[in-house]
Amino acid sequence: MQFLSRANAKVARAASLKNKWDGPVEGPKLQKKKKIIFIAADMSDAGTSGLFNGVREAGMAASWETLPIDCRGRCNQGAAIIKQAIEMKADGIILAGVDVGTQAKGMVAAASAKIPVVGWHASVKQGPVDGLFTNLATNPKEVAQLAALLTVVESNNKAGIVVFTDSTNPFLQAKSAAIIETIKQCEGCKLLSVEDVPLAETHLKMKPAVESAVKRHGAKWTHVIAVNDYYFDMLESAPIAALLSNNKLSGVAAGDGSATAYKRIRSNGMQTGTVPEPLTQHAWQLVDELNRAFNAQPASNYVTALHLVTAQNIAYDGGAKNSFEPANDFRHHYQEIWNK
Repeated sequence: MQFLSRANAKVARAASLKNKWDGPVEGPKLQKKKKIIFIAADMSDAGTSGLFNGVREAGMAASWETLPIDCRGRCNQGAAIIKQAIEMKADGIILAGVDVGTQAKGMVAAASAKIPVVGWHASVKQGPVDGLFTNLATNPKEVAQLAALLTVVESNNKAGIVVFTDSTNPFLQAKSAAIIETIKQCEGCKLLSVEDVPLAETHLKMKPAVESAVKRHGAKWTHVIAVNDYYFDMLESAPIAALLSNNKLSGVAAGDGSATAYKRIRSNGMQTGTVPEPLTQHAWQLVDELNRAFNAQPASNYVTALHLVTAQNIAYDGGAKNSFEPANDFRHHYQEIWNK
């Protein structure tokens, strides 16, 4: 009972309104006319494309040009992708969802060219790491714990859980490890299986994985925890939904707050919660961090607080637009810094 009580308290804190600014209040004036190359792991991911649009929005007032390079899931295969950005005469580079550990040669080249590189989920660590000026990332362990705790609360300690993860991505793998660790603390819960389905291969591997899980677990399977909302896109597709017709599943995603996730939660469908990324706020922070690098100032070290979206609070903090946009007036606060 103590575990359930702690779970309820943590879930309630995360679901609270995010309407107070807790970010930086000092920084350099925004430099004009910079070319930013946005290297995306996969622009088909709603979170990554939303971040790109936010970076464009934030830099627009200073006439920044933001251009994408879309790796389509293949950034980590050793291609000289950062070298390509340098050849495009980048003033700054953003690694969005690209594991910086696979880009060692490119990072050396960027450092030699004195081009700052900032990351968004480019490492499981936050702040300056592996040559990055800074890396923006929610703590994957904390995100995963929150998703698992919501499942515990909703099931009243009685969940039969299948976890969907992607072992090819260190950030997502860290999430599933933390989910498993948390579920093991729930005495009445049972971890039935962990299904490794790489996001880039869900169209090939999701259906057989679900079919196998249904055969193995039957009615014992009551809950899903996925490391990304996209798995629920697949679970509600007609061919896979048909396999689950005898299982009344309830599910939570440990990120990233897609529009389709918001719609599912609002309609009281299979997905009941998500731990979303404040994509537009992160985008504005990326611009702010690059500007600090351009001005030879240190990174802000700002880390946004975790948020949990459920049917109870979905009307707030950007939910009406099917996204997590904190009601903390972040645009105004960054513009105040940049216009000084």
